[in-house]
Amino acid sequence: MTTAIPHAFEIGIDPSDIDFMGHVNNASYLKWVQDAVLDHWRSLAPREAVAAHLWVALKHEITYRRPTFLDDRVIATVLLEKVQGARAFYDTVIRRGEEVLAEVKSSWCCVDAATLRPARLAREVIQHFFTADPPGAST
Repeated sequence: MTTAIPHAFEIGIDPSDIDFMGHVNNASYLKWVQDAVLDHWRSLAPREAVAAHLWVALKHEITYRRPTFLDDRVIATVLLEKVQGARAFYDTVIRRGEEVLAEVKSSWCCVDAATLRPARLAREVIQHFFTADPPGAST
C-alpha cells in the first residue's frame, strides 16, 4: 500500500479576490487550486520531469463550505489521489486554521512540453508523490 504525500500551500489573498459581498469571489478558488497543484508538482517531481511536462486542468469540482475574507490566513493541502494514463486526479482542501473553507476535486492532463501532446508519467516519477505504508499499517 502507498499513501499520498500531502503538500501544504499558503494562499495569499489579494484585494482583487474580494467580491461585492466582502468575501473571496468563487473564481479565485480556481486560481488557488491551480497554483497549489502546480506547486505540488514542482515541489515533489524530479527536476527533469518538471522541465519535460506541463499540466492542463480538465475539471474542477468545488464544494464551498465557508466564506473566505481578505485578512484570513489560508492553507491549501494538496493530495495526488491517483494517476491513470496521462491523467492525474487531485484532492485539495482549503482551510483557515482547522475550519474547512472549500474542498476541490480536480483532474489534470499531463502534456509533453516539447510536443504539447498528452504524456504518461513514468512510474518512477509518480512514486515521488507517494510513500510506502509501514509494515503492519492498517487501512
